[in-house]
Amino acid sequence: MRYNLLYIFIAFACLGFVSKDQSYRKITNKFFTTGEHLEYRVHYGFINAGEAVIKVHPKIFNINSRPCYKVDIFGKTSGTFDLMIKVRDNWGSYVDTASMIPHRHYRVIEEGKYRRNELTNFDHLGNNVEVKVLDNKTKEYKPSKNFKVPTNVQDMVSGYYFLRTVDYSKLKIGDVVSVPAFFEDTIYDFRVRYLGREMLDTKFGELKSFILSPIMPENEMFDGENSIRLWISDDSNRIPLKIQADMFIGAVEIDLKKYKGLRNGN
Repeated sequence: MRYNLLYIFIAFACLGFVSKDQSYRKITNKFFTTGEHLEYRVHYGFINAGEAVIKVHPKIFNINSRPCYKVDIFGKTSGTFDLMIKVRDNWGSYVDTASMIPHRHYRVIEEGKYRRNELTNFDHLGNNVEVKVLDNKTKEYKPSKNFKVPTNVQDMVSGYYFLRTVDYSKLKIGDVVSVPAFFEDTIYDFRVRYLGREMLDTKFGELKSFILSPIMPENEMFDGENSIRLWISDDSNRIPLKIQADMFIGAVEIDLKKYKGLRNGN
């Protein structure tokens, strides 16, 4: 599995619960809707490393006979980093508007000479996912692979949006919640720790925020179990304000620089 700067965003695929509904769970979303557009600056200290855009398509799509948000996350390097290893990544997902689970997920990855074009179809009623990878030479999909998955499994993009619907008033500082997440060909027991509230200094002024930290397994990119912190606005929109990650190559930060189309006003 490859790691990159964009993975820091989608690594927060996160908190969840199982509904009593045996078909599809129901989750109340009051925090985002179609047309939302968020832009971020990725930097090491004062050095710009890249940028990321997260947006929800203005239209609702029908996938598996269910209404879905179409969510895209775009990440790219800039400046010196673009010369070192050019990154042009797109992670996307069709997210059920009522249950916040993914019905279709795709990744188009360009990192230096590395290429991966992947499509994942979710069958939640059958607890199955189908993964298809495009052959870089023939431009046709290789034979698909199927995997059994738990109920209400998340992908990385849908999990990020589901995170915004959580009722943090029910959590205590230090609480850890685990949920299943699927990525490439593996099911993860993803764990997120709630760290409390904080006033965060941003380009938009000081803003109330919740702090979360995904518990990272040992890997070659992040420095320690609690190496990532995420600040989400403590308001009616719950937008990610800042991500800070301690990596073996140094600390990287991702800061909100522009937003529009918020559900509850700008």
